[in-house]
Amino acid sequence: MARHLKTARSEADRAEDQAKIRATVETILADIAARGDVAVRELSIKFDNWDRKDYRLTDAEIRSAMGELSARNISDIKFAQEQVRNFAQHQKDALRDIEVETLPGIVLGHKNIPVNAVGCYVPGGKYPLLASAHMSVVTAKVAGVKRIITAAPPFQGKLPSAIIAAQHLAGADEIYSLGGIQAVGAMALGTGSIASVDMLVGPGNAFVAEAKRQLFGRVGIDLFAGPTETLVIADDTVDGELCATDLLGQAEHGPNSPAILLTNSEKLARETMAEIERLLKILPTAAIAAKAWADYGEVIVCDSEEEMVREADRIASEHVQVMTRAPDYFLANMTNYGALFLGPRTNVSFGDKVIGTNHTLPTLKAARYTGGLWVGKFLKTCTYQRVLTDAASAMIGEYCSRLCMLEGFVGHAEQANVRVRRYGGRNVPYGEAAE
Repeated sequence: MARHLKTARSEADRAEDQAKIRATVETILADIAARGDVAVRELSIKFDNWDRKDYRLTDAEIRSAMGELSARNISDIKFAQEQVRNFAQHQKDALRDIEVETLPGIVLGHKNIPVNAVGCYVPGGKYPLLASAHMSVVTAKVAGVKRIITAAPPFQGKLPSAIIAAQHLAGADEIYSLGGIQAVGAMALGTGSIASVDMLVGPGNAFVAEAKRQLFGRVGIDLFAGPTETLVIADDTVDGELCATDLLGQAEHGPNSPAILLTNSEKLARETMAEIERLLKILPTAAIAAKAWADYGEVIVCDSEEEMVREADRIASEHVQVMTRAPDYFLANMTNYGALFLGPRTNVSFGDKVIGTNHTLPTLKAARYTGGLWVGKFLKTCTYQRVLTDAASAMIGEYCSRLCMLEGFVGHAEQANVRVRRYGGRNVPYGEAAE
């Protein structure tokens, strides 16, 4: 039976925090919907101390931001984006339009049609997540989205050069210097100066995530996102330092980021806990990581790999790092995860920044029913049908007529009956099922 050597905050405490965020976001989105640009400007001044006449960046500002980066910086960004582009293109190549004749004269098909306009949020601040521009903009470009706009907050009264460069190199059509609820609200709802989009993507803090949740339906979204999560599955083939490093490497995302060790070795579990305490004394981001570990860290010891799989599927973590004798066992048997990182040579940071798989992944147990952002999220698979012959129309019409009457939908049945009469030469009385 699985045993907890360390537990996290209760679900009740987490729900109370979320309720406060929900009320704040609802009020702000209503204000943006009512007052548009005026509300967005006031919110930008209030939350980011950032005031501009026009929040869209000019070509000159973009060139200036690009000029602040070294040639190595630019080269590294291009390398990462090329990896994302390559994998997204392979994913798109796996999709295809189809058209098949399912019965004589009955042709059915589907087309994969890109969303017309997408808004990509790129988190900023002390740790600018420029990789989010790769993951959203590049992938949308590969899908064929016609209009891609981006928004990222300023930092300490300045434009974030690295994020701007990443957005521009990825192919963003419009780049805005806006953060938080006001950014996603403006993109989704539209304002006098910002045309609305059809879909919102990209990670953000708890307020951004809640804003996307409340806007869902008015626009599409990539995922219902929560704090970054990591699960390390390990056995005695690795050591405590490796496990601790991988846990804290994701815990530094935020003070409410869950970091969980799942192992069948109590010795490794205790070594990892000791290593975490040692590393927290030297990690520059220890203030955040320590809070996350204290409140949301867990250590679970299992008796077998089978039990580890069951626990991992229950947790349904965003990131799952597998460092065991047989990592492919978990690939073959696990069903609930955002992304797997198999073996000690890889890690979540590779996926976050550069290797090519998308880092926008399901959290809050959403991995039970969805995968992460990929090229297919930007495509609508839309069906169509055509009937080529009179005989086919009459034949399918007879079935349709009877099934509609079975449900009590007489008007539906008449749509079928009129074709049975016209194309099949049958005398079907109005309002009756075809015999």
